[in-house]
Amino acid sequence: MISDTNARLVAARRLTRRQPRHEAGRFLAEGAQAVREALGRSKVVISIFATTEAIERNTELVEAARTLGTRVDEISVRASAALSETVRPQGIVAVCRKVHVPLRKAFDGEPRLVAVLVDANDPGNAGTILRTADAAGAKTVIFAGDSVDVYNGKVVRASAGSIFHIDVVSDVSADDAVTAARAAGCTVLAATGGGADNLDDLISGHALEKPTAWLFGNEANGLPREVIDSADRSVRVPVYGDAESLNVAAAAAVCLYSSARAHKLAHS
Repeated sequence: MISDTNARLVAARRLTRRQPRHEAGRFLAEGAQAVREALGRSKVVISIFATTEAIERNTELVEAARTLGTRVDEISVRASAALSETVRPQGIVAVCRKVHVPLRKAFDGEPRLVAVLVDANDPGNAGTILRTADAAGAKTVIFAGDSVDVYNGKVVRASAGSIFHIDVVSDVSADDAVTAARAAGCTVLAATGGGADNLDDLISGHALEKPTAWLFGNEANGLPREVIDSADRSVRVPVYGDAESLNVAAAAAVCLYSSARAHKLAHS
């Protein structure tokens, strides 16, 4: 077991803060699922820290990491807690290289489905949307405007490993994201409660069969007016019951899966 004052462990602890992550070009992926998915992406994992209990609980995962030549260090429970940004540390953390790609590269191959998060300020929602986009078959998720750091521990954990599956773009303006999406042949749709178009009408009218970039705002304020105006259409998710609205992550799931289903039916 390495000391709590070990230099590599101290450096890893600094990655729980945004600025050190930015300077180092590294971030932490906590939990067995995240570590497993990170190991599946070539040259991403630099090293792994785990408690004795976590090593015993994840024997196959640890052995797989060592087979790949990844260093695994045993650490104390206290050190594990210091590496975690969550209330209940899982005892195993990977130090990873950042995985984001440039905006232009994200549209190579003309992706059929893209999610653009504009001013996303809730890490749980951001990570959930990233995970949902991956599950729906999207190849790219863009964090635009004043969005939460995609490498925030809560975002990474909420993504459940999906951050390692798809192209992630960050630190771009909403305007640049819309321009790039349109140049790649995507119809740009702004998801907003006051949208002029009903999602059901787009589905029945086969409008979602084309390559699509969905814009989603934050929980409190939604999308800025100028971003809505920059889209090809503004779309509202119908509410059939008495709820005032949907949580942004739930609305994103409905929109992304509607597009995914439309694409599948049109090309099956």
